[in-house]
Amino acid sequence: MTKPLQDKIILVTGASRGIGRAAAIALGEAGAHVICIARTVGGLEETDDAIVKAGGTATLVPLNLKDFAAIDRLGASIFERWGKLDGFFGNAGVLGTLTPLTHLEPKDFAELLDVNITANWRLIRSLDPLLRLSDAGRVLLMTSGMARKHTPYWGGYAMSKAALESLGLTYAAECEGGKIRVNLLNPGPIRTAMRRKAMPGEDPATLKRPELLGPLIVDLLSPSNQKNGERIDFQ
Repeated sequence: MTKPLQDKIILVTGASRGIGRAAAIALGEAGAHVICIARTVGGLEETDDAIVKAGGTATLVPLNLKDFAAIDRLGASIFERWGKLDGFFGNAGVLGTLTPLTHLEPKDFAELLDVNITANWRLIRSLDPLLRLSDAGRVLLMTSGMARKHTPYWGGYAMSKAALESLGLTYAAECEGGKIRVNLLNPGPIRTAMRRKAMPGEDPATLKRPELLGPLIVDLLSPSNQKNGERIDFQ
């Protein structure tokens, strides 16, 4: 039986753990060749093992998303090897420090911008020509419910996700009428390391596992998906 993502090339950031790892495995199982990006080689190798076990294939790219020059080179490398890109899941992000805005250190503010905003813009800039070479380029960016709230101590993270939403929805509007579709995914409360850091007193057993997001991510990155410029909330 043909898999929904057979012969597709899909890039996933933050693929070494949590939602990124679960997405990479689900995409590989659905037939895609997954380009897995993360900082930790060990975590990437564990993801690769799981993808292979699920019947998929992957290419591992150890990369710090604050290395903007490397992001700029990434598109050329993908073009040389595959000549196109069918999907991009911008999952990687940082929480930063939960603190009053006036206490937020400049270096922490800068990291929120670098990883949550600038890296995704650089990736879109680098990957857009490749997505346009696909029959059905699909982009999915990870947002958060905090992007539209004004919760004390969450200002840095919320600001960065609100900016990411604006970036993604503007890109979606610019792609209207073409072959690329761009959407946002709000996963809600999920059992991840970031969630544990943000809510240390929470019982992780009460939260949904990242693997449950897999089918939705596969669907949103599939050629059959025609949504564009939408914010999807995982229920």
